[in-house]
Amino acid sequence: MDLVLVAGVSMRAAPRVLELLGSLLGGSLAVDYGSVRTWLLRLGLFAFEGPKEQADDWALLIDHTVQLGACKCLVIVAVRLSRAPYPKRCLRYDDLEPIAVVPMEHSTGEAVHRELERVVDRIGVPRLIVSDHGSDVKKGIERFREQHPTTATTYDMAHKGACLLKHRLGADPRWSEFVAQLGRTKAHVQQTELAPLMGPALRPKARYMNLERVLRWARRMLDLLQRADCANVDPQRLLAKYGWLTEYAAAIGEWSQFQEVTRTATAYIRREGYHHGARVDLTERFACLDLGPPARKLADEIERFVAEQSAAARPGERFVGSTEALESCFGKLKELERQQAQSGFTGMVLSLGALLGKWTEETVRTALERTPWKAVTAWCAKHLGESLQAKRNKAFAAPQPETKPG
Repeated sequence: MDLVLVAGVSMRAAPRVLELLGSLLGGSLAVDYGSVRTWLLRLGLFAFEGPKEQADDWALLIDHTVQLGACKCLVIVAVRLSRAPYPKRCLRYDDLEPIAVVPMEHSTGEAVHRELERVVDRIGVPRLIVSDHGSDVKKGIERFREQHPTTATTYDMAHKGACLLKHRLGADPRWSEFVAQLGRTKAHVQQTELAPLMGPALRPKARYMNLERVLRWARRMLDLLQRADCANVDPQRLLAKYGWLTEYAAAIGEWSQFQEVTRTATAYIRREGYHHGARVDLTERFACLDLGPPARKLADEIERFVAEQSAAARPGERFVGSTEALESCFGKLKELERQQAQSGFTGMVLSLGALLGKWTEETVRTALERTPWKAVTAWCAKHLGESLQAKRNKAFAAPQPETKPG
């Protein structure tokens, strides 16, 4: 399974790799694609539905993942705060315990609240819930906390930083003009000798969480325009197509400072968590940055936010402040699904469970013994129904000819 989950080998390629290794080692390591997929889903189902430890220091990370179709999938994973790796390192897959995976066509605050109450039955009342403040998730958490006031909640620092950037850049006419000019220039140079210097695309989704590449490119291009010594490029052509960047030099510097402030805060919280000393630590880090007044104002706002998020932490307690590990799992799921993602959610969503936690020979053996394939098919029938591909096949199926009597 490590070939698929750790090395990133596809489920179809893994049997071939094992076959090749077997021939080189003089043995037999024969296995087929169907077996790999079956084992993966059985492990995943066991990980989500197997017995869990009751404790009062669980931190839940909760988010939705979406694919083609109307269905969303609510995923809840957890880590005990007493076992969190802060401040030595960030959370990893093996730190997280799979708790729930819930496909739902209609996600509401009530639905999220209901699933959180089910979590209580399995692991106890959580100490903390971490999210990106998606509307349904946020409402569900608020309802849950009305009944469980001892549960604290924190906001993912990366999403908070993106919101602060959006507030500033979205209201800056220079930014919208810059983005428009960037798109026009890309269209003009992508089939020319200037294509190697083309700017990176701005992602339509989570744009303000992915500004670093485009701002770094803009700074490098400004430096290149000043030097005008790019090999194999005519300086006049370079100036004609990219000279407009010089008009935004001051703005690019200001935006880069904004981005550096949010990057610094996100990197700190990702590794250290929210805690009573977090604001002081961040103040010291921001003091090392060369910031103008607008960026200094942003840094002050982030310092206040971090203090607010850390306020409910007890002395010596560090709250999780990042859902990055969970969101990374969603990306890994899409890698595992590959082209199957065009079918919307399938049983492969259970593979999320196999990605997480610490697996040993003993736990793998236990999972496979307690989770037969029929349990996986029953779960899929109950929670997923027909895939998009199955519905597509029905829609385009040729009509059956009528049977004539006699």
